[in-house]
Amino acid sequence: MALLLLLVMLTACAALPRDMSDKMFTFPQETNSAHVRLTTSRQNLNAVTVCLRTFTDLSRDHSPFSLATPTTYNDFLIYIDASNRFPLTVKNKVGIIRELDYKPNTWHSICATWDSISGLGQIWLDGRPSSRKFIHSGSSISGPIIIVLGQDQDTHGGGFDINQSFVGMMSDVHMWDFVLSPCQIQRYSRDLNITAGNVLNWRALSFQTIGRVLIEDKQRRCF
Repeated sequence: MALLLLLVMLTACAALPRDMSDKMFTFPQETNSAHVRLTTSRQNLNAVTVCLRTFTDLSRDHSPFSLATPTTYNDFLIYIDASNRFPLTVKNKVGIIRELDYKPNTWHSICATWDSISGLGQIWLDGRPSSRKFIHSGSSISGPIIIVLGQDQDTHGGGFDINQSFVGMMSDVHMWDFVLSPCQIQRYSRDLNITAGNVLNWRALSFQTIGRVLIEDKQRRCF
């Protein structure tokens, strides 16, 4: 009974929102288990913008952000392949985004957008837009939603592949239930003040780390 109470308390503590403004997640090694699981009360999305910052030296496929539901494991997936293409996936439909300057060992800001009415998706890398691609229209993303950082879900909350795991650092994860304007995305890329995500908010983030994922201070330039 005491053990059960302790587990309940630990789970509750893990879910309390935390201001991560000066922090980052570090994923220090390839693994098929380590990830961050994010919590949101939103379970229906007609549009999506996800923004995050990453730093990695990976030259293989990897996924920093994965949203899955029980019937659609790739409901919203940000993925980078070995050719530095971004196959943005919505409801298991893929739009291939090509020719983006995703350099290793560099901090990048990545924003991905999609709208269910037009069906169009787009990637913004460091404030520069890709071509807009038709991916999927006519239906929304509907929960129960599980959101994972650092792995690609091939089942609802699992099915991770070590060869798709993210290794590096990640910060400033926000998610909105609408498509941000170009000016808002460019402000995010320049680390200027923006309205925090209304689905996921880095300044009040509810999450749980599983496996070897570190919470560290952001690495900033010294002047």
